Amino acid sequence: MRFGLFYEHQLPRPWEDGAEHRLLSNALEQVELADSLGFDYVWEVEHHFLEEYSHSSAPEVFLAAASQRTRRIRLGHGIVQLPVGYNHPARVAERIATLDLVSGGRVEFGTGESTSEMELKGFGVERATKRAQWEEALDVVSRMFVEEPFAGYDGEFVHMPPRNLVPKPLQRPHPPLWMACSKRDSIHLAASKGIGALSFSFVEAAEAKAWTDDYYATIASEECIPAGFSVNANLACVLPLMCHEDEEQAIERGIDGAHFFGYSLAHYYGFGNHRPGLTDIWEDFLHNRDHYGFSRQAASTTGGTLGAQVMKVLRGAVGTPGQIRELVRSYEEAGVDQLIFVSQAGRNRHEDICESLELFARQVMPEFHDRAEGLEAAKARRLAGAFEAALARRSPARPAPEDYTVPALPYV
Repeated sequence: MRFGLFYEHQLPRPWEDGAEHRLLSNALEQVELADSLGFDYVWEVEHHFLEEYSHSSAPEVFLAAASQRTRRIRLGHGIVQLPVGYNHPARVAERIATLDLVSGGRVEFGTGESTSEMELKGFGVERATKRAQWEEALDVVSRMFVEEPFAGYDGEFVHMPPRNLVPKPLQRPHPPLWMACSKRDSIHLAASKGIGALSFSFVEAAEAKAWTDDYYATIASEECIPAGFSVNANLACVLPLMCHEDEEQAIERGIDGAHFFGYSLAHYYGFGNHRPGLTDIWEDFLHNRDHYGFSRQAASTTGGTLGAQVMKVLRGAVGTPGQIRELVRSYEEAGVDQLIFVSQAGRNRHEDICESLELFARQVMPEFHDRAEGLEAAKARRLAGAFEAALARRSPARPAPEDYTVPALPYV
């Protein structure tokens, strides 16, 4: 089992002067701390216009800053939005390659298609074609990493002549590919494309077991045709985290943040009716949380076994080291490769987050890290033949036309 941190850069209203500066500064301190404690990954989203829920619109900038304050932690885009209205594939490939170079080869390249109406309409991306745009753009970016020069592309959404992408990433053939997943069918799709599955749904370990079984069965089947030029067989799940020796104190410090995370997510992706610049999601959350299943009282019951849902209310890894250890074991037994923790959420305090990370790293993490390398080596041996067969089914890199030239225009 590996462990990561997940950042939306949440900032509930009201906003004071300097709040965003403090938010990003604190997050960088947390990432630096996580690196020193032995956490394996940090994941940063790309969202646009999602006030309070996510002030992370330029993840490549944040991750570049984090790369210079850390030494070993993997730097994950979770995710880059690939429909071409958001990002041209060449610009994505350039940013990923550059980040991989300045970080010493630590990039994890997560991708997705976006879902919120706020973002889709803001950039003029058609909902009906966003999946097809993601698939096409992912193929283009993958080819840009390995084709020298890139042979060009004439697709439905991307039209580009031959060009040589520079720089190339440090990791070869390219950084590991991942896909944002919220349902079982999207996890199956990730497996069919030979890429890691980033499950951003709060699922119980028992449900995750069904997902991992299908994921690895698909990776090993003829259905798997890699989207990239390597196979990344890993499945990660997201959970809230607040660790404290006293369970009541863990709840006091972390449950409102966990619930606001879920509520603000649903505001943009489910029940919300947002007025840009005016809607106060935090105030709505305080008044309506019980109605939407985020009861503080129900989630504050102590002495039980933790799970993604407790009494139908989001709880996750908010509890004592012993409770969290048992929860992590259940996901390890289910075959989950990585747990990604949401700690920076709602109004969770920076000092509490850092204390929680230190306690988790000291009392929970070592047991799972001790087993991780052996489990990963066994998985690599088990799937080696499947990887080779899958890559043989993938269309190869293409050469550019030998006679293709680009004349310079006369200087006037």
